[in-house]
Amino acid sequence: MVERTKLKTDENAVAGVIGQLVLPFAHTPRFAAGDFVFSASNAAARSWLLGSTPWPERRLALWGAAGTGKTHMLEIWARLHDAVLLHGGSLSHAHVTALFAARATGVPVMAMVVDRADECTDERALLHLLNTAREQGIALLLGGRKAPARWPVALPDLASRLRATMAVAIRQPGDGLLRVLLLRLLAERQIVVSQPVVEWLLRRLPRTAQAMQDAVDRLDHAALASGRPVTRALATRVLADMLVADAMGAMDMEPGT
Repeated sequence: MVERTKLKTDENAVAGVIGQLVLPFAHTPRFAAGDFVFSASNAAARSWLLGSTPWPERRLALWGAAGTGKTHMLEIWARLHDAVLLHGGSLSHAHVTALFAARATGVPVMAMVVDRADECTDERALLHLLNTAREQGIALLLGGRKAPARWPVALPDLASRLRATMAVAIRQPGDGLLRVLLLRLLAERQIVVSQPVVEWLLRRLPRTAQAMQDAVDRLDHAALASGRPVTRALATRVLADMLVADAMGAMDMEPGT
């Protein structure tokens, strides 16, 4: 059975009238400290973020695949240190210059975070940020898919700064954390799935955090479009290209799955 908020229930009613149109309501992930799940895959990152070991040049980078918790950890650290939170994709030289100019005349900022720093296309902006943060003693936390030394940059000075940045990997989650992640993603979208279907999904989906996110996105959209609960049959249809062989796949489907 799938349970929805009133907003999504109303959306289904409209969809039935206008040909199963699904309106693009965006899902906003929660990044509260209490929602973070401690595991071996993020232990090294937690040690560097929460421990007492000083960062070389007060700069640290967290890197890892999508869905492994980088943004969650960056936002928790930003709140703890009252840090300015920036996004690499929108970073520009003018933006960085204005940021430091405002800092000089306002309340001092002692910490900054750049999520998806590897998506920054203005290399001068990123170099200016790294240099000025170091000169002014500002703690700088970066996040990206790969270690900074592997980011494809052209500026030699920027490449040198990135190679000198302490980088900590967040590994893919283990089975226990993948289970928690799947259940949390379903709960965030208020989708209730029977336990047999949850267990079936955990056996069949690729063992990555991104796969869990992609699967729940598809299931949510399909359930809204069809107005039907998330069953094993629906999951088989919408996740066909993601599912791997299951030794128990020959078993008859249980009623309601």
